[in-house]
Amino acid sequence: MATPPLVVDLDGTLIHTDLLHESLLKIFAKHPLKMLQVPFWLLRGKGALKRRLAVAVSPDVGLLPYNNALLHWLRQQRSQGRELILCTASDLKLATAVAEHLGIFDHVMASEGDSNLKGEAKARALNQRFGHGNFDYVGDSSADLSVWRQARRAIIVNPKAGLVKRVKDSCEVEKVFQPPSRGVVVWRRLLRLQLWLKNLLLFVPMLAAHQLTSLDTWLQLFLAFLSFGVSASSIYIVNDLLDLESDRQHPRKRYRPLAAGLVSFKLALLLVPLLLVGGLLLGTLVNGPFNQWLLLYLLITCLYSLGIKRLVLIDCLTLAFLHTLRIVTGAAAAEIALSFWLLAFSVFIFLSLAFIKRYTELKVQQTNNKTKAAGRGYYTADAPMVQMLGITSGFAAVLVLALYLNSEAVVRLYRNPYAVWGAVPVLLFWVNWMWLQAHRDNMHDDPLVFAVKDKVSLLAGGAFAIVMILGTVDWPWS
Repeated sequence: MATPPLVVDLDGTLIHTDLLHESLLKIFAKHPLKMLQVPFWLLRGKGALKRRLAVAVSPDVGLLPYNNALLHWLRQQRSQGRELILCTASDLKLATAVAEHLGIFDHVMASEGDSNLKGEAKARALNQRFGHGNFDYVGDSSADLSVWRQARRAIIVNPKAGLVKRVKDSCEVEKVFQPPSRGVVVWRRLLRLQLWLKNLLLFVPMLAAHQLTSLDTWLQLFLAFLSFGVSASSIYIVNDLLDLESDRQHPRKRYRPLAAGLVSFKLALLLVPLLLVGGLLLGTLVNGPFNQWLLLYLLITCLYSLGIKRLVLIDCLTLAFLHTLRIVTGAAAAEIALSFWLLAFSVFIFLSLAFIKRYTELKVQQTNNKTKAAGRGYYTADAPMVQMLGITSGFAAVLVLALYLNSEAVVRLYRNPYAVWGAVPVLLFWVNWMWLQAHRDNMHDDPLVFAVKDKVSLLAGGAFAIVMILGTVDWPWS
């Protein structure tokens, strides 16, 4: 007796994502004004909505996060001569593209026109084509229960609690593919907790002003640190949602939770307002106009995610401004007046680091034989120019530091101002070191995160701090 055909669902089963959600995100990222038409498309039904979206935008099926364990098993079934049918509620155009990309399916059944091939509609279509109990079905959710009632056997993928028991009441369960692990590491990467290290910049104005003895200032900055981190995590999630395809083309970013399908879009979209409101509520506990500066930061970050990041040079200037804004916000929280020297130095040093970030991305794309950086306005041939601009910006920061150390402000703050001149060669070394690491392809996607983990950078930071501390000591021979 011939083995019954194997019918495979697509969304949430064969892929760790949903093509409807992917399409909505892509149309929002690429053609935001068209989102205004989505409610009118939906009025004609979900099938019509999927058709319009498929015509307007097409996710790159080659970049989708496929369920590799299931795909391996399906290929084994195919090698044994079994007929494979891709049956999905996604639009026929997208489903066909997936089937052609994988090359293992004999037929495709999908939503077409105004029809939506899901649940009862899918069960009727399969029963009409194969007959009751004459096919096995691979699905993932309670929406597939009506299909399993018509199937001979069930293969369950990524089941939620209680689903396996409910399916067993309908038909025999042949195999269960457990969902991928969503441990602490996944949530850490989703919230980008490692990037919270950047928020230590909030403490820079207090350190620069030598106001380290006030417990209230420390408390205010600690609350500001938490508020900034929680709020920024919401924007990181939004950025990852809008950057799905470009992240999936990157050798490291493709493992981010949303790009890899480890966290659902629904959960991510739920977290965004919760984190944003939570961060702003924490901000109300901080002195001064902290929340106003935080809102400005969040607004510019959103604009960066929506389009500025694709503008050549303006993107790096914006990144430099956002990092400098952390220092401005820290000064507001600590109620410390900012100096011209600190602002000027911050702009140049962060601009250099922003160019390192872009230079690193371009080097990665060059390695992958790409001519253009995905989701950015740069060509890989721009790498030498970006390198030159970045090194120049770093040297400008060193020059600003040198001029500051020759100003009257240093005489007021330091008992031995000549000692702090040692900070200049330390900073000069560090700028060159960072660019050397970027040139050698040793740089992390974020240079600040790299610096915090890099032993040489930590030693340079320690040397910088020692020199500044020595400047506060009144040496007998000075």
